Amino acid sequence: MARGRQGNGRRGGGGNAQTLRDYWTHGTGAAKIRWGTPGDWSRCVRQVSKYMGPRAKGYCQLRHMAATGMTTSAHAKATRGGTRKRR
Repeated sequence: MARGRQGNGRRGGGGNAQTLRDYWTHGTGAAKIRWGTPGDWSRCVRQVSKYMGPRAKGYCQLRHMAATGMTTSAHAKATRGGTRKRR
């Protein structure tokens, strides 16, 4: 194995996956996203896609669930008062 990569997920000076999860769920990244407010998932995708590309949508769904305790669809439904938007 290469030096500094003994399977613990840490590299020389970089962070790890849990550090990033904390940043986007509870840290400075979460402040940019403002979880629990309208448009939070879209803001997350816009911010995170700079680093993850198309994988950002799934990652933001997971971070939304961790931050708010509900999926994006359940959160949207609760925000609308339980009714579906119709055009």
